[in-house]
Amino acid sequence: MDFSTSVPQRTTPSRDDLRAAFVGRHIRDVPKPAAVMDIAIVRRNCAAVDKAVAALGVGFRAHVKTHKTAELTRMQVEGASNTSRPVNLIASTLAEIEHLVPLISEYAAAGRDVNILYGIPLPPSQVARLAQIAKKIGVRGSISVLVDHPAQLEPLATTFHDTAGFPARVFVKVDTGYHRAGLPPAALNKGGLLEKIAQLEGDARVEFLGLYSHSSLSYAGNTPRDAMDALAGEIQGCVKALAECSGAFAALGKRDTSSGATSRDLVISVGASPQIISVGNLLASPSPAADSDSANLRAAIASVSTSASGDSFATKLELHAGVYAVRDIQQLATNAIPPSAGSPYGIDAPEQHVAFSVAAEVCSVYNDGERDAPEALIAVGTLGLGREPCKLYSGWGILGTQGISGGGAAGEGSRIMIARISQEHGIATWLPTSAGQKEGGEAEAQSGGGRLPLEVGQVVRVYPNHACITGAMYPWYLVVDSDLADEGAGEVVSDVYVRASGW
Repeated sequence: MDFSTSVPQRTTPSRDDLRAAFVGRHIRDVPKPAAVMDIAIVRRNCAAVDKAVAALGVGFRAHVKTHKTAELTRMQVEGASNTSRPVNLIASTLAEIEHLVPLISEYAAAGRDVNILYGIPLPPSQVARLAQIAKKIGVRGSISVLVDHPAQLEPLATTFHDTAGFPARVFVKVDTGYHRAGLPPAALNKGGLLEKIAQLEGDARVEFLGLYSHSSLSYAGNTPRDAMDALAGEIQGCVKALAECSGAFAALGKRDTSSGATSRDLVISVGASPQIISVGNLLASPSPAADSDSANLRAAIASVSTSASGDSFATKLELHAGVYAVRDIQQLATNAIPPSAGSPYGIDAPEQHVAFSVAAEVCSVYNDGERDAPEALIAVGTLGLGREPCKLYSGWGILGTQGISGGGAAGEGSRIMIARISQEHGIATWLPTSAGQKEGGEAEAQSGGGRLPLEVGQVVRVYPNHACITGAMYPWYLVVDSDLADEGAGEVVSDVYVRASGW
C-alpha cells in the first residue's frame, strides 16, 4: 500500500449496525463510558452563530475538528439564513476531509461553492494524499491550504496540481500573537513567500486566497469584551500585514487567472468560538453596554473594507470557529454570554449550553467518613475525558444534574466535579463554591461537607473541559434530542453519528 495516498484507519461498525444496536435505548442501558450528543443544543448553538454572521454581513468558515462528523458539519452550514452561502470548512486532519468527501460532493452537485481548508501549515508528506482527495471531489477551488514557509509551495505546484488536475488555494498564515504557527505581520514575506505565490499563480499552479489567523488568546478572557477585543486584534494584525508588505500584495492582487480581472478579492479569515459567541449574544441583546463592549471590534471590521493594497484587492472578512456548535466547560469559563442575555451561563449551567457529555457509571461511594470529604469513584478517567485543565476550577469535568437530586450542605456548592483522574477512573466530589472566583481562577481545596447524592450503579453525565480532546476518545456519538416532546427524550438514543478517526 502507498501510504502517501491511502492510510488504513481503525475499523468502525456501519452506521446502520450502530443504529440497530442503540436507537431507542436509554442512556443508562448502553455500554459506558459513552459519548452523548444532545442535538437540540447543537441546533441552538449553530442558529445563534448563523444569526450573528448574517447580522455582521461577513463570511463564515466552520471548523469540524471538534466533532469530526458529517451530520454536525451539515448543521453548521445549513442555518436558516445561509441556504445559498458558500460551504467553507476547516479540518485539522486528512481523515476528517476524507470523511466529508460525500457531503462536499453533495453540496457541489447542488451548485454550492465548496472549499475545505486543511488547517495546519502544510506538511509536505501529506500533499500526495490531499491531492488524491481533491481529485476525488473533482471541483476546482474545493481544497485550500495554509502556508507560512516558502518550502511548502513546491509540492503544491507539482504533486498537488498534477494529481488533482487543478491548483490548490492558499492562505498565508499570520501570527497575531499566539505564536503557535504563522508569520508576524511585518515578516509575512519571509524568503520572498508572497512573490513566489505570485509567480506560481501566474503559472496557474496555485491560487492565492488570503490571510488566515487563529488566536486562542480569547480563551484567557473573562468577558464578552475580552473575546471581542481579541478578535479585533486578529483583524488588526492582518490589516497590518497588508500595509507592511504592500508591494508584494500589489503584485499578487493584479493576478486573477480565473477571470482576467485586474483586481480580486482577498479574504481575511479570523476568529475563535468565544469571539463568535460573544458577538452573537451582543447582537441579540443590543444595549449601550453592548455597543461599548463591541466598539473596538466594529472599528476593526470597518477597517477591512479600507485596507486594500492600492486598487489591487477588494478585501473581505471571514470569521471561523468550530467548538461553538458543541461547547464545553472551557468555553463556558470565558463567560462569552453576559448575564443580561437571559439564561444562566458559566460552569454552573452546562446542561443548557453544552451539547456533549460522557455517560459514566458510579462504581463506589465514600459518604461515611472514609475520607476527609465525601467522594465517589466514577468509571471514566483520562482515557475517557482527557487531561485538559480549565482556568475556573481544578477539576476535569462537571457532572450534569440528570438523575441527581439534592445539593450540598450549607456553604457547599451544588455542583459535583471530577476532582482527580487516573487512567480509567475519576474521583467525584463537590465543586467548591469559590471555583472561578479567586484571582487567577484557581479553586480552593474542598475540605468536607454534605453527602454526595450518588449511588453505586448510578449513571451520571460528565461535561468535559475540552470537547475536542474528549471527543477523540470515542468512535461515535449516541445522539439524544431534548427538544422532543416525549418524556425523557434527552435520555433516549435517537441516532448515532460516526466520527472520523485517525489522521
